[in-house]
Amino acid sequence: MRIFVTGATGFVGTAIVQELINNGHQVLGLARSDASAQKLLTAGAEVHRGDLEDLDSLRSGAAAADGVIHAGFIHDFTRFAEVCKVDQQAIETIGEVLSGTNRPFIVTSGTALVSPGKLATEDITPPVNPAWPRASEQAADAVAALGVRTAAIRLSPSVHGKDDLHGFIPILVNIAREKGVSAYIGEGLNRWNAVHRLDAALLFRLALENNTPGTRFHAAAEEAITVKTIAGAIGKQLNLPVVSISPEAAAEHFGWFSHMAAIDCPASSQWTQDQLNWHPSHNTLLTDIENGIYTQS
Repeated sequence: MRIFVTGATGFVGTAIVQELINNGHQVLGLARSDASAQKLLTAGAEVHRGDLEDLDSLRSGAAAADGVIHAGFIHDFTRFAEVCKVDQQAIETIGEVLSGTNRPFIVTSGTALVSPGKLATEDITPPVNPAWPRASEQAADAVAALGVRTAAIRLSPSVHGKDDLHGFIPILVNIAREKGVSAYIGEGLNRWNAVHRLDAALLFRLALENNTPGTRFHAAAEEAITVKTIAGAIGKQLNLPVVSISPEAAAEHFGWFSHMAAIDCPASSQWTQDQLNWHPSHNTLLTDIENGIYTQS
């Protein structure tokens, strides 16, 4: 198939592009700059110029493809509500083009807020959260109602691997370096789930090739890793003390990231693995941290 991929030159997107090409698909990648275009050409993909706010470029890209993977998102937390709206409009725009064609459309979401405090499973649909305005899945559901073959892939809070420069682990590493300690909140028993980016890329391809409309898949290779364990691994690599921060002091220590540092979000992918025969095989999060990919300067 010829697949239109948004976010094609991002950390996850580059892995998706390579996974698709290695398995016989053609890729039409969205590129907003000459550097991004060259990156796609080097990878063996075709270039489609535009960006997520250029709705005409999204329409023409989707129209030229046999399926779409929407992996793009503007990671600007200073205008989060605005970029969430851009994401919603992008999904709606692509969905309009695909309506009635039976071409697959994969959108990207996350596991973190599906079921905070208890194990998240693929059958849970989280309620609308005004404090978290990203509505990728709701937009995908609206598109599915138009007859589009949509599916959502919920990424783990930590999608890890070589060249991860802007994910949650680099944020924790940078805070640890700045503060001189690797910290967790309270007892640090809140849990994250995690996935290697190459395992995530495989899941995107499998979902594209085999999805049932309206399904959710969990890109979670590891169900639950305590934040205390993560902080300990980072502290060991940086040779820094590992300390507990009180909930009251968390905002001062972690800044805007304090909410994610405190969230408890274990997630299962058993159903996903059974449905798509997905078997994560790459490094665990702790292995990547212990191998120094986040702390070597």
